[in-house]
Amino acid sequence: MYGSLPNSEQLKVFWRAAKDTRKVIVATNIAETSITIPNIVYVIDCGFVKIPWYEAETQTNSLVIVPVSKASADQRAGRAGRVQTGKAYRLYTEEAYSELFEATPPEMQRSDLAPAILQLKALGIDNVLRFNFPSAPPSKNLLTGLELLYALGAIDNNGELTMPLGMTMAEMPLEPVLAKSLIVSGEMECSEELSTILAMLQVQNVFIKPAGGQAAIKARIAHRKFEVEEGDLLTLLNVYTAYEKNKTPSWCQKQFLNNKALRRATEIRTQMHSMMKKLDIALVSCNGNVQQILKCITAGLFPKAAYLHYTGVYKTVHGNKDLYIHPNSCLYTFQQPQWLLFYEVLQTNKTYMKDITVIQPEWLLELAPHFYEKTSLEPI
Repeated sequence: MYGSLPNSEQLKVFWRAAKDTRKVIVATNIAETSITIPNIVYVIDCGFVKIPWYEAETQTNSLVIVPVSKASADQRAGRAGRVQTGKAYRLYTEEAYSELFEATPPEMQRSDLAPAILQLKALGIDNVLRFNFPSAPPSKNLLTGLELLYALGAIDNNGELTMPLGMTMAEMPLEPVLAKSLIVSGEMECSEELSTILAMLQVQNVFIKPAGGQAAIKARIAHRKFEVEEGDLLTLLNVYTAYEKNKTPSWCQKQFLNNKALRRATEIRTQMHSMMKKLDIALVSCNGNVQQILKCITAGLFPKAAYLHYTGVYKTVHGNKDLYIHPNSCLYTFQQPQWLLFYEVLQTNKTYMKDITVIQPEWLLELAPHFYEKTSLEPI
């Protein structure tokens, strides 16, 4: 059981098990506090949790697997014994438990602060470094947030919101990098396509991937129709364009697509269009000009660039962190592109990039000359 599981599937955890059958629920930390499942007698706690973590050096948001806190461990144990006596089995020693943190670090201390800084600036709080946060964030995260907003053109040399770009970005319920792309899309005449891509990024699990057997092969063949060598964001655009022409649950089932997620993306897209109208962003289509869409994505996501190193791994341009293409990415089976942008990073046994877009390095120099500069090695 996990957060983005369809509602009909989530309800199965409340079903009564058949006679002479043991009911087993495998769940993320959604079952830790969010819901109470009746008749749970035993809890098996692995002692780990996956949490979002922001790395200021590389300006990347990652999902990292870390040991739980004592508070979380106690919450997990509390899932058993609600209606009858129960037991909790912890897959770690008492000594390991004693070394755990008392509580999980507040999100403010492990998040990208650029969106929060942008909102504070819009509320008239200019000196964010002196702001009395409920949980004081690391100073390097604050500085990185300010640097990012300056690079995006949201704040000026004096740290004040720019007009109209910074103020418009603050009014959007989007991350600053995505807000910048959406604003620029009106000028680049591809706002219809970009609003669709951003709406698709707001929903999870668009593709249904069966665990194995013939269904998994059929799903792979169906998903192949939408995949393009320009990357995951253009693939999502293709999925939505095809869905617009059909819009039936039976078609989604045949294509192994999540109908509920696509309906939600349609709602978000409609909301985005009304917001764009309010903010005077022209709603125009580029009529299939792929390069225009890619340039528009680059205009906002340029801080999240990576290049293919001669060792065969990708490295972030800022911070030189090793990255790999996620197996769920459509680019996993294509020839490795030289330069790309990523939207999200997932940390497991390796650090994987998700929601990838293939770009040309010249675009970084053209669209973010203040952030990147071309250098060459001097001959010895």
